[in-house]
Amino acid sequence: MSDSPVETLDSFLRGYQPSELRIASEFLTTWLPFLSRDLCHHCAETLSDRIRSIGSEIKQRITGSECRGDAENLSPEENLSPDIMQLKKHNDNHCDNCDSHSLGSWKDDGAETNSVGSFRDEMNELSESVPEASTSELASEPLIETPSPRVSWADMAQEDELEEVEEQEANKQSVNENSSNGEVGVSKVPRKAELPREQREYIRFKNVQRKKDFICLERVKGKLVNILDGLELHLGIFSAAEQKRIVEFIYELREMGRNGQLKDRTYSAPLKWMRGKGRVTIQFGCCYNYATDKNGNPPGILQNDVVDPIPHLFKVIIRRLVRWHVLPPSCVPDSCIVNIYEEEDCIPPHIDNHDFVRPFCTVSFLSECNIVFGTNLKIVGPGEFEGPIAIPLPVGSVLVLNGNGADVAKHCVPAVPTKRISITFRRMDELKRPIGYLPEPDLQGLQPLSYEMDRSKIPNPQKQERRMNRQAVRRDGGVEARGRGDRSGSHYSSRGPSGPANRRRVRVNVAD
Repeated sequence: MSDSPVETLDSFLRGYQPSELRIASEFLTTWLPFLSRDLCHHCAETLSDRIRSIGSEIKQRITGSECRGDAENLSPEENLSPDIMQLKKHNDNHCDNCDSHSLGSWKDDGAETNSVGSFRDEMNELSESVPEASTSELASEPLIETPSPRVSWADMAQEDELEEVEEQEANKQSVNENSSNGEVGVSKVPRKAELPREQREYIRFKNVQRKKDFICLERVKGKLVNILDGLELHLGIFSAAEQKRIVEFIYELREMGRNGQLKDRTYSAPLKWMRGKGRVTIQFGCCYNYATDKNGNPPGILQNDVVDPIPHLFKVIIRRLVRWHVLPPSCVPDSCIVNIYEEEDCIPPHIDNHDFVRPFCTVSFLSECNIVFGTNLKIVGPGEFEGPIAIPLPVGSVLVLNGNGADVAKHCVPAVPTKRISITFRRMDELKRPIGYLPEPDLQGLQPLSYEMDRSKIPNPQKQERRMNRQAVRRDGGVEARGRGDRSGSHYSSRGPSGPANRRRVRVNVAD
């Protein structure tokens, strides 16, 4: 062990489990470029060493407690992401004045779009307030044996619906391995007090960032029109861990499609014969025909073709989109399409077919890209398009298209610089649904959360604990209590005056 101070056990870190320290290490490592931006080289190095010391703490814990070997991969060197390495090079040439903290954007040097107002700066501020997934890990092929991380205290999602399967598996694994010998023992790892699930969901829901004031004016039929009216962007819907699980599931679906385990029209992987061509698509709920096919079918929903139903995980996403006021309960999606982009793949200019009602939405994963809007989008070259406004789509964001943003302005995604995944959720026109379509029972009757939390439905852990203690005392002293009727009567009479039935009982006694 090194004699460096960062290797010593820190008293503050001792109060946390290794899984919690691992989450904190990943979270802070992802945010290190922002936290150390405009710091001098010495201060940035100090901050980086402090974050890496968390990894050292985890390693020491595991070495001394015979924990699982998966956490041994958390060496300080491996915790360094490409962003941190780039940060080190940047800090070598940075000014040593620590007091000059600039609040400028990382993308000040990037190309600006022709929009009203400084949208790019505002988007950067919004995206900085939401932790994103570690895209450097997700950009590669799915790591099947990599254990999914516990959801962070930072995103308040320890028991969110997206993590129910993992939670159930963790509960099964908590049973001691001695059960093979006929002895069942439960692990004695203490669990920290945590907020009720409803309250955690409400806190996350209230912290969602929403932008609904997009403006781009163009002349349409002689009138000046805001072609982006009805467009919305929501940030903070999915935590980093949730995004990771969704992406891994999509890669599993892709493997199933490659192996012929999905229906014929569900999975499509065209050959990449030129730049921008080769995007993999996976459809659920209905088969959508992008262009007139060899059988003469026009673009739209093919009512006689069958695809796989919406997977359970995607239904969970749909329920969250409705509950968290992203999509209205009157337009619950019953179909979706997954787009898996490789480098330089794109989506050409188009307006979504009206076989799907409005609004609909697209969720972005793995990497940020621009979506271009305009009534007249120009094709500059393969995968290159020009329009009056380009809107960045941060990782984990949800873009809702409605009104002019869906029906007046065309939209496209130029060739992406790196791997990207998107899921578009749409509701079919009832007259266009496939023959024999049956609605999903678990997507019926969805309602959004109230902006005012109903505290009466949120259990109080302290009250529950006191109630359980009282019940335990009564069970232990039940026989003795039967012989002391006066005392038990006084016990209940101390709570009685608050109930109307007891007041009526008092009136009867007085009348007698």
